Order: sequence, then structure tokens, then C-alpha cells
Amino acid sequence: MPSGFPTPETAPADPAVQAAVSHSGSLSEQQADRVREILRAYPVAEELGRRFQQAGFTLALVGGSVRDALLGRLGNDLDFTTDARPEQILKLVKGWGEAIWDVGIAFGTVGVRKNDLQIEITTYRSELYDRNSRKPEVSFGDTIEEDLVRRDFTVNAMAVRLPEVEFIDPHHGLSDLAERVLRTPGTPEASFSDDPLRMLRAARFAAQLDFEVAPEVVTAMTEMADRIEIVSAERIQGELNKLVLSQHPRKGLSLLVDTGLAERVLPELPALRLERDEHHRHKDVYEHSLTVLEQAIALEETGEGDGKPDLTLRLAALLHDIGKPRTRRFEPGGGVSFHHHELVGAKMTKKRLRDLKYSNELIADVSRLVELHLRFHGYGSGEWTDSAVRRYVRDAGPLLDRLHKLTRSDCTTRNKKKAQALSRTYDSLERRIAELKDQEELDAIRPDLNGDQIMALLDIKPGREVGEAYKFLLELRLEQGPLGEEAATAALRQWWTERSA
Repeated sequence: MPSGFPTPETAPADPAVQAAVSHSGSLSEQQADRVREILRAYPVAEELGRRFQQAGFTLALVGGSVRDALLGRLGNDLDFTTDARPEQILKLVKGWGEAIWDVGIAFGTVGVRKNDLQIEITTYRSELYDRNSRKPEVSFGDTIEEDLVRRDFTVNAMAVRLPEVEFIDPHHGLSDLAERVLRTPGTPEASFSDDPLRMLRAARFAAQLDFEVAPEVVTAMTEMADRIEIVSAERIQGELNKLVLSQHPRKGLSLLVDTGLAERVLPELPALRLERDEHHRHKDVYEHSLTVLEQAIALEETGEGDGKPDLTLRLAALLHDIGKPRTRRFEPGGGVSFHHHELVGAKMTKKRLRDLKYSNELIADVSRLVELHLRFHGYGSGEWTDSAVRRYVRDAGPLLDRLHKLTRSDCTTRNKKKAQALSRTYDSLERRIAELKDQEELDAIRPDLNGDQIMALLDIKPGREVGEAYKFLLELRLEQGPLGEEAATAALRQWWTERSA
């Protein structure tokens, strides 16, 4: 909880709030205290409720805000639902909120910033997809019961009416929250037919909350997996991001693969489940990739990162071996090879992430990490020259810290002696990089002469020849380290003379 907010031990309990929440009956005293806590921590919630009540409308805290409060987790995002229409919501928050945005108003949502809180207020609604449409049709409702029944899962279909502080739970979300299970308010078939993206949300919430998905929900996800194809790539990407950035991504990803949803949104992942037979045994690439992802997550707080979930690193860890199915070859004697799978995988990564509408920067970074993830294995027992170390750093560029983490995560062998040897070898490489950084400007390797100096020395104009000279000096810098202006000038003149001859 942000500092300065009241706590159950220090904040005075409003007698009206105390009585109203405790009267709800189905809440335990601890849960009632958590609901009281969110109202104490965020007095704007009750304030907003009175504002809507005075205007003749109802307002309720709803969805993830209630779920997280009952789980003892408070964030800076609050979701409300109301019978007021979007235009009426805008009038009520104008002059009250510090900032207002209406990008979601077509779907009945108005955003407000108040006291560093991000607030969303949405008109009671129902939405469904036409069989052939990628966009949901939205219709507004008049009661909170109508709104809650259209929610994705029962744990998100609880509300606290304000300012009365009345707990509303028509679909037994509180029981499911206690059992840590995901169920739909109505039948899962009806829910997923209305909005197929909810199938991905089931996997995402399983990963975020570490909940189990009810068997009937899993069955519906499996039988209706093809319905996800009508959902836009942007919405699918959003759910995948939240899943991959969660605390337990393996749980959600495994569910996507087991239900067949991954075949439609990330087919490269289930393709990693290569068959194994008695003659061609090799590591389970699918399980290996999930383990690499988990090990990369464990390293996020090390190195130069800020300790926050790193989407670029996590996607690279998940996708680093997707080139293996296409490059698999059975060798004489029963061996299996995957030559150049890192290059094939980098191309596949670009295509998949482009299809999912990721940014060009993220696509370039993730595919580059996939391409470089095997480079370290050429280091052997430390035989690389300083030139090779410089090239490793140059090729990784700003991704070097992520490449360190990906490479270390890629070791999933159960042979402790082998794992320790690999770790020591990579420690050696990192020490050499650090030593060279102390001696040289290794983070931004440039020739000792710039373009203007090259043109002046060779008496040439901008063009292809300047680029060739620059490339020559850069290669010289990588091979020999910093030369200084005088030595670089002599080397350039000699190269130019030989080139002209």
C-alpha cells in the first residue's frame, strides 16, 4: 500500500461503514475489514458515490478492485460501474477529477485521475460478438445485476454499492475466491460466445492469481478455441502481455497449450512439443522453454535492470528455441541436431510478433536476443580473444544485460557439475567484459576517426568510400582496441594506398 495511507490498526472506523459492511453477512470479519480498508485508504470512493447519489444515480466499486481488496491487495486503479450513461458520467466528474479521458466512451467507459488514482467509471452494460465480427456490440443496462452477470468470472462479479457500502455477490464469487478457482457467472459457453477473449483471460488470471480453472471452463475453452480467431491481434497481444508478465506464466501458458488456444494465437509454442522415441531421445524443448522463462524471471532483479517484469527478456526466453522444430535433423547413430535454429528462430520471432502487432522496437530487440542466445557457447573454456569479446559486446549493444540473463537462464541441465562449469565460464566472460570496459569505451565502440576526419585526410566527399573507410577503422578498433588518432591515421592512409593500387 502507498505510504501515508491509513491502516486497519491506525485508521478510525466510520460507524456507518462498520455496520453496513458487517451486516453483509457473507463476509468474514477479515474480509469486511478489507472492504472497509479500501474505503479508508481511498476516501474518494465514498465521495464519488455520494456525488452520483445526489445526482440520482447509483455507483458501485466493482470487479478487480473488489477482488483485490478481499485478497488484501490495494493498488492505484479503481473500477466503478453505474446506471448513469457516459455523457452523464462526464458531467458528474467534470470539475471533480484532475484529468478526464474519454477514449473508451464508445464502450461506456470514462477515465478520471484523482489524487494519483486511476479511476474508470463504466455504465452498466452487456456486450457480445457477432459470429463474424472482430468488435463487440455494446448495449447499456439499467441494473447492477445485469452488469455483473456479463462479467468474465465470478471473482470479478462482486461489487460494493456506494455510499451505502452494500456488498453484492449474486454469483458466489466470494466462495470461488476462497477456493481459488475461476468460474463464469453463467455457462462458460455463453460467456465465451459473448466475448471469446475471456478464454485468454482465464489463462491470464490463472497466471496472475495462481488460481485453478474450473473443469467445465477448461472444457469450454477447448471446445470453443477456434472462436478466438475473431478477436483482434491487438486485444490478444494485450492479454498475452499480462500473462507473460505475471508471477506464474507457466500456469497460463500451459493452459493455452492444453486447450488448443495456443495453436491459434502462438502456434510456435505447442510446436515445441517434439515427439520423442526410443531411438531419438532429446530434451523436451517445450518444457525446457518454460523453465528458461522461469529462470529468466528469477534473474530480473540482477544486473542493470530495475527489478520490474521485463517483457522483452521474458518473450525472448519463451521464444528462443522456436526454430528447433524446423531445423531438427536425425543424425547417424541416433543423435539429433538443430543447426542454425537461432537464425531460423529469429526470423520466426519477427513474423509472430509482427502478426501480434508488437512495436518495431520490441520486435527488433526480442528477435536479436533469439539470434544471439547461442553465441556464448563459442566461448568454450575462455579461448575468445579480446577481439571476439569486443564483437560480442558490440553485437549485443544495449541488450547485453538481457543477453547475460537469457544465456544463463538457458542452462536447464540436471547435471550439477555441468551447470556449475557453464556458470563459471560465463562468470569468466563477464569479468573479461568488465575488464575491457575499464580499459576501453566498450559500450559504444567507434573508430578512432570520425567521418569528417576521414574525408579531410583522404580528400574525398561524402559517399560510399567514406563508409568503406569507416568500416575498415571499426574492424581495426574491434581487433586491436583503441589505437589513438595518430596510429589510426597511419593505418587509414596505408589502407587507402593499397585500395587505390
